[in-house]
Amino acid sequence: MSDAIIAETVMITGHGGDEIEAYSARPLDPGKQVGGVVVIHHMPGYDPQTKEIARTFAVNGYNAIVPNLYWREAPGASPDDAAAVARAGGGVPDERLVGDVDAGIRYLNALASANGKVATIGYCSGGRQSFLAAVSLPLDAAVDCYGAFVVGDPPQGSPLKVGPLVGKAPALSCPLLGLFGAEDKYPSPEQVAELEEALKAAGKAYEFHVYENAGHAFFSVNRPAYRPEAAMDGWQKIFAFFGKHLS
Repeated sequence: MSDAIIAETVMITGHGGDEIEAYSARPLDPGKQVGGVVVIHHMPGYDPQTKEIARTFAVNGYNAIVPNLYWREAPGASPDDAAAVARAGGGVPDERLVGDVDAGIRYLNALASANGKVATIGYCSGGRQSFLAAVSLPLDAAVDCYGAFVVGDPPQGSPLKVGPLVGKAPALSCPLLGLFGAEDKYPSPEQVAELEEALKAAGKAYEFHVYENAGHAFFSVNRPAYRPEAAMDGWQKIFAFFGKHLS
């Protein structure tokens, strides 16, 4: 299998008809039909590390796209500045997030190499948003990497204006993979257990893994929270999950 890819910045039509920037990465393998992945960036924003995740999916045979969820607030700004503006405004509204993810899905499905199957994956706030997309849109798979506030509210004083999503578990449209750190506070192990119970009660297909000696953001290679063993095992779990549901 060739690992040649093309990666580029594109514009997509997001929620409300707004044109927003996105990053596309896809394999160069003429004639092959592949699944698609909408990569939902973490709270620190639409950054080089998230774009590298999209390229990793492309190298491994998936079309991927990363919508810039902060484009409206700060077009062209650095990831740190855009994230600060978005955070000060309370974060990305849920309705807008769903519309922007739907735009990513439409972009992926319009590619000549699309096989019609699409998943979401998100990290931190993006993990919550991946779950939100999966209870709001028809998907083939979803991955929640330590998504905060799927269960529970933000702590007092937090600028985020979001609420819990666990009550929407019966609307989950696809199998869910959850990857969490045992030392995380948002979500805590107790919150992960609460989400698991809600999925069980709703009869939904899910697969959860909790990593010891790992906290929040253990996938983030450029941060002190990075835990190589948990991240490498997590990547294996992700590719096995997508191999099952997107092929």
